[in-house]
Amino acid sequence: MTRQPDPALMGRALDRAAHRRRDVEWLAGAWTRGRVVAVDRNRSLVAGDPPRLVLLRPEQAPDGDRLFLGMDGDGVPYFAVGGSLPEVADTKSATLRGVGDGLSPRDRDLFSAAAGLVNWHARYGFSPVTGEPTEIGEAGWIRRTPDGRTLLFPRTDPAMIVLVSDGEPGERGRCMLGRGAGWPEGRYSCLAGFVEPGESAEATVVREVAEESGLTVREVRYVTSQPWPFPGSLMLAFTALGDPEQPLRLDPDELEDARWFTRRDVRTMWAGRSPIRSSVAYYLMSRWLDS
Repeated sequence: MTRQPDPALMGRALDRAAHRRRDVEWLAGAWTRGRVVAVDRNRSLVAGDPPRLVLLRPEQAPDGDRLFLGMDGDGVPYFAVGGSLPEVADTKSATLRGVGDGLSPRDRDLFSAAAGLVNWHARYGFSPVTGEPTEIGEAGWIRRTPDGRTLLFPRTDPAMIVLVSDGEPGERGRCMLGRGAGWPEGRYSCLAGFVEPGESAEATVVREVAEESGLTVREVRYVTSQPWPFPGSLMLAFTALGDPEQPLRLDPDELEDARWFTRRDVRTMWAGRSPIRSSVAYYLMSRWLDS
């Protein structure tokens, strides 16, 4: 089983150059020599096989706010613009879910940052505090009311995802996976949920597993994290131990099914129904398979 790189490496291929976000003159020059990621409802343009992100020249980009993403190691500046994707020969539109595992680290980081930032701007055209219209600032990294008194910053919602196992090594070991309501028949994955106010991520693991499956877990251990811009989450990944002898009591609004799987069961299931390879769920499950 080939394990994907640790998802925590995402975001390191790009220098975000935050010190440039208020430099209007520099940003204007950077736009003319930079490249642009166009995003329309979580989709961008890709080309080739394996896929590569299509980086537009400024004159090809849709009309819209110029959101400065950062620079690569060669000093090339990158921007995101939300709007209708232009027609470019030999390209197709795709989501990060669909092509993320085939993209280079730079392209994956650009797509993730662009989608997350465009999604945030689309949701915060008005202040949730005062109801006033907001405008862009700092090259896309804040929104503010016209009087400048209310500042809004890009929101990232913490969520947890957990691989629950019985702790047994080798082929005798089992893990508990669920199938979400509406998922394709035969597809199972780790349980996940959002962190609530006043709650640690570890407490969320215990609560969410109990709410969705009725299972009591212990020895919750943090593993890694992954930015997940659908529309703007940070997935905090954990492992935990549970008892396969404890009866499962499913929340039908969350899970259609949940069961314990041996390592052989998971390998068989993955023949056609594995999570996407770029996801932290895949990382957790493949890590368990190799243990």
